[in-house]
Amino acid sequence: MPAPRGEPAWAAWGALLSAAGQGVAVKDAASGCYLHANEVLLSWLGRDAAEVIGRTDGDLFDAATHAALRAADQTALAQRDALAAEHRVNFNGRTRDLAMCRIADGAQSGGSRWLISVWTDLAGRRQQETQARAALTQIEQLQSANESLRRELADQAMRDPASGLYARAHFEDQLRREVDLSGREHREFSIVFVEIDEQAAGDAPNEADDATVVPGVRGASASQAVQAALGRLLRGGTRAMDAACRLDERRFAVLLSGVGLATAHSRMEGLRRRCATEIVVHEGHELRFTVAMGVASFPHTAHTQAELVQACSDALREAQRRGGNHVALAAIRFEPA
Repeated sequence: MPAPRGEPAWAAWGALLSAAGQGVAVKDAASGCYLHANEVLLSWLGRDAAEVIGRTDGDLFDAATHAALRAADQTALAQRDALAAEHRVNFNGRTRDLAMCRIADGAQSGGSRWLISVWTDLAGRRQQETQARAALTQIEQLQSANESLRRELADQAMRDPASGLYARAHFEDQLRREVDLSGREHREFSIVFVEIDEQAAGDAPNEADDATVVPGVRGASASQAVQAALGRLLRGGTRAMDAACRLDERRFAVLLSGVGLATAHSRMEGLRRRCATEIVVHEGHELRFTVAMGVASFPHTAHTQAELVQACSDALREAQRRGGNHVALAAIRFEPA
């Protein structure tokens, strides 16, 4: 087949695209015979130019590949714009994923049209995409880990180190939210104030009395051991939607979301019993402690947040007046008819 007049131009930009690692082919539109193939395409085929020029895809590839390439060629010839498509082609036992861009040249040369195609091996692109996805996944994992760490640090900053419970600010914030929610949804909730009784037994000797934090238990470290035990019991006896907190040196608090007065009393009575039977081992000594609890509910024992806190404090004092190790309920308010 005589060389078409455009062949020098094909060779020039075919060589240019060879430097970029892209294959170039020019076919006779009517017969499908190759008129030109650059060095990259010839290296993929494992043939020299004499073995490719004048042959068709049917001579160079298997039947399935030939059919797919031929169908895409026909589509490109039927339209004016360039056609982009992806093909999986087997070159002498090695499969390559290729992106092919085809365009039909409308110039006439000996009564025939040309079909020009640029072949790009997608292996490098796929590898980059895989690496990019892996990098994005790694970034997302790091962001998630950082966010979890940030939440954990923020949570730790809100907790009392001795008992492991939330601090007063958290309780007051949760209480405001619960009062607002109760007012809008007309549902009750309860709060509980807890104090360790004065008669806590099992003193740890040989420590200064002025270091006492838990009444009746000498020594700051012994006091912290009892507080930590109470903190574990309070956390274990509450749900995720509840809030167990430490208000000050002596007082602890529990907010029981959506729980009425009777249920709150029943649950706190069980917790009181667990405290009374808990044994805290500290420096070879067994420490025992009991607690007094006051329980109030909203809106049955109070109609405002301030009244609720006062009612709960009054109930706690009543439990202490009875000698401790007791759960006292706030009085239910009866409105005149």
